[in-house]
Amino acid sequence: MNNIQYLKDCYSRDGFVVVRQLLAPTDYSELRQQVDRYIREVVPGLPAGDAFYDADRSRPETLKQLQRMEQDLFFSEYLLNPVWKGLAEALLDEEANASGAEWFNKPPGTNHITPPHQDNYYFSLKPPQVLTMWMALDPVDEENGCLRYVPGSHVRGIRPHGRTKTLGFSQGILDYGDMDYAIEVPVPLQPGDITVHHGNTIHRADANTSPSRHRRSFAMVYKGVSCQRDETAFARYLAASKAHEEQLMQVR
Repeated sequence: MNNIQYLKDCYSRDGFVVVRQLLAPTDYSELRQQVDRYIREVVPGLPAGDAFYDADRSRPETLKQLQRMEQDLFFSEYLLNPVWKGLAEALLDEEANASGAEWFNKPPGTNHITPPHQDNYYFSLKPPQVLTMWMALDPVDEENGCLRYVPGSHVRGIRPHGRTKTLGFSQGILDYGDMDYAIEVPVPLQPGDITVHHGNTIHRADANTSPSRHRRSFAMVYKGVSCQRDETAFARYLAASKAHEEQLMQVR
């Protein structure tokens, strides 16, 4: 792993940091195998709120997002993985616990963008001692929709969010404009590389314009023990998210 002080300096300054090849090859291979098993054996029985498709369940190749993977025994135990947990705690400068495991995909030719957003708008945590660790499972670049960050945005608070047209990302930043686009940093990754971003860091992703390549990733969210959830804000977000997802599913 890269020098930890260097990683902490980048994370503190920019609100995100890239770590190349976080896991040993055998550990990365095991994770890939378990993700494939989960998709093959568990996903067909999941409720709609835990598995989102770009089309519908009759086309499994359009699977685009999985939530709450920690319901599975392997991923429940994986939340305690010392490599991931150790890096999270080093960047947060306090003890931290994983609150969830997720999988994301942009299938080839997917027209949907990931709207600009801040994860902590969804989490509603104070202080915002929370981060997301996002590992590429495919080569990721600008063609197939790599993450794009607004550096330094984590120190400027939460921007106004409102409804989007993207299933799985119900709320996006309303006033994202030219000045934001001008300073975005695209982050290409190789399989096994991760990017770690602060809960308040603004990020988004373009559509996958590749005719043949997926853009799959595995992610976990870690929050410091000092975090407390703003229950009023969180309830408001959940209500808006549920109504949004129901509306989009009816359209489909």
